[in-house]
This record gives sequence, structure tokens and C-alpha cells, in this order.
Amino acid sequence: MTGLIVQKYGGTSVGTTERIKNVAQRIAEVQRTGKDVMVVVSAMAGETDKLLAMAREFSDHPQHREIDLLLSSGERISAALLTIALNALGCQAVSMTGRQIGLVTDSSHTRARIKHIDASRAKELLNNKHVVVVAGFQGINEQGDVTTLGRGGSDTSAVAVAVALGAERCEIYTDVDGVYTADPNMVADARKLDVVYYEEMLEMASLGAKVLQIRCVEVAKKYKMPLVVRSSYNNEEGTLICEENPSMERPQVSGIMYQKNQSKVTVRGVPDEPGIAAGIFDALAEAAISVDMIIQNVSAEGHADISFTLDTDHLVEAMEVMKKTAHQFKPENLISDSNIAKISIVGEGMRSHSGIASVMFRTLSNENINILMISTSEIRVSCIIESKYTELAVRALHDAFALKTAPTDMDAKAKAEQTKAL
Repeated sequence: MTGLIVQKYGGTSVGTTERIKNVAQRIAEVQRTGKDVMVVVSAMAGETDKLLAMAREFSDHPQHREIDLLLSSGERISAALLTIALNALGCQAVSMTGRQIGLVTDSSHTRARIKHIDASRAKELLNNKHVVVVAGFQGINEQGDVTTLGRGGSDTSAVAVAVALGAERCEIYTDVDGVYTADPNMVADARKLDVVYYEEMLEMASLGAKVLQIRCVEVAKKYKMPLVVRSSYNNEEGTLICEENPSMERPQVSGIMYQKNQSKVTVRGVPDEPGIAAGIFDALAEAAISVDMIIQNVSAEGHADISFTLDTDHLVEAMEVMKKTAHQFKPENLISDSNIAKISIVGEGMRSHSGIASVMFRTLSNENINILMISTSEIRVSCIIESKYTELAVRALHDAFALKTAPTDMDAKAKAEQTKAL
């Protein structure tokens, strides 16, 4: 729909009735410019955790179907309250649940994936100049059961709705005013980026940047839906996430990411023969445990050491799986380490510049930070280090790649691209 903007407000943005009033004012101002507005909301900050805690007072393992029904209520409360606030301002507004917006998913409760959206009712309301407020994070399966899309699922709801309705763009409002070169809470001179390309944002989201859920970026990239990350507390322009512009030169590195919730498992002294690695990782896969980085070293005695990393939340379960299957690959030892972190540099410009990895390795060496594991892609280099050096590593790399400031001509090009896209 030409002239339609989809806005998504996170839990902190609608965390109190006062903040909901502020959001309503912002939406009303946009509508007065002649734009059609659809809004997707998260549950009020802390509401989802509160509901989960209540469920666990009855059971340590509540049924996923019932959890979906329970948690979907948080977003419905936000949607109804925001709609009431909008109507009080004189804006015609209607709230809709995932079912009412026609968002149909598969049946994977608590982590459902969207199959299709029938937005005909929403289109009719928008054509009649209503603001449509949608409860994010939720849909229904083909049996009519309520489903949820997993943590951060309201981002995915918003982008999917924007695609279904042919919106001009999807704006994600949160408590930060864009995507930064590093965590501004860790790096005082971190710089807000005017433009980030889809591939970069996918890497950043997977490497610890919490500003966007990775699935929402995947949907935006697939359907070329422009995203804008903005703060709900000010009127700054924010960061545009869009397709790469081949004519525009990119910096070698756009950002420094980190993840602390990481652990490493090392299986020492397994036979160096076909099928050993397959057996180890088949066992982990059967337990639905995802691993990240993998390294295998071969010794002269015909034995190998295999190390892999994973989220610390899954470490205990992974160690249990390894111990249960040890008889298959007869390791000499099994070791785990939860005092690690992953540090990554990301940038589209890395495709056309050599020597980026060596700068990263030299910088860490100069700070006496030992690298335990390394993983790379075309636009990313990741290193596993001891977690106690995380802040030092992030700050040193931010300085090494001169991310505090961008070249003037590149800033101008980025701002021009952002203006053109919007």
C-alpha cells in the first residue's frame, strides 16, 4: 500500500501507561502527515518474564501450547491500551490479535514460523483511515491454536505484516536510537551508523547485537523491505537497514560485536579416523543442541582433539550427551570452559580489502589477549578469547579500525542513501 508505514514498538517503549501515551502522540503526528499507519507492539517490559514465572509455579515443564496462549496475552494488553490511547486523541484506531490479522504459522509452539498472512481486514480498515494496532509475536496454526514466534518475535511480525501490505518501510522503535559501531555502554565513543546493509545486519544480529531479531532481518532481506531502527524517546533519524549499494564504498569494518554467554567443549584424544566427528555432532544434533565454532587438531599419534563452542545455556546438556556417547569415540578426556567470549568484526568492505584479519590478530596480541579459536566468513572474523578480556578487546579493536569517526565523504553518501530510501 503506497503511503503505508509499519511501526513496531518494543517492550520498553510501551513499558508504562505514560510511555504508551507518548507512543500514541507519535503515531498521531505521523497520521496527520497523511500517511497510513499500522503499529505492531510487544508486551510491556517485564510482562513476558512475569507470566513465565507464574507458569513455573505450577510446573517446571509447562506444555508449550499453553505457554503460547499465556504469553500471547502480554502483547494483546499492549495493543488494547495503545488503541484506547489513540482513540482518546481523536485517532480512529482498532486493535487486532495475530488471529485477527490473519497471521498463520506452522505448529511449532513457542518458536513458530510464519506461513502466510491474510491482511484483507487490515487493508479495509487502513483504507478507511484507521490506525491498526497489532499484537506482535503471535499467530495461529492451521488448527486454530495460538502460536508464538519466539523471543523478539514482534520484530518478525512487524516486517512480515509490512511485506504482506506492501508498506513503504518498517520502523522498529526501541530504547536505542540506531545501530552502533559497538555497544555504547562499553565503548564511550561508539558511533551510530546511518546505513547498514542486510548482510551486515544479519551477521551483527547473530553475533550479539540485540537491536534486531535475526529472523526479522532475514524476512526484510528476502523481500527487500527497508528497515529503520529508531528510538521512541527522541526524533533522531536512526539507522537504515537496506540492500547494498554497489556504487558506494564501504568502510573495511562497520562494527565490533561480542557475546559473553559462550562455552567451549574439548573432546581430547579421539581416534583420528572417519566417522568420529560425525558421531559427536550427530549426538548433539539429536539432542537439538546447536554448536557454533568447530576446530579439530591432529596429533602425530593418530589421535585428534575436537573443540566446539555453544551457548552456555546448553553446556550442561551437551556435556551429558558427550558422556553418554563417550563409549563410541573413546576420548582420553572431556573438558568444558565457560569463561570465554566471542569477539567479532563485521563489514561489507572486508570483501574487497585484504589484511583485515591480521589487524585484528595483531591488535589482540598487543593487548596480550590470547586467541583460542578463529572463525571467518566473507564479511566477518570471529575470535574466542577469555571472557575477562572482553571489554578490553572491544575497545582496542574499535580504536584499531578507527570506528569513532567515518570519512566525511562516506558520511555524506550514507546520509544521501538514507534520505533517498525514505
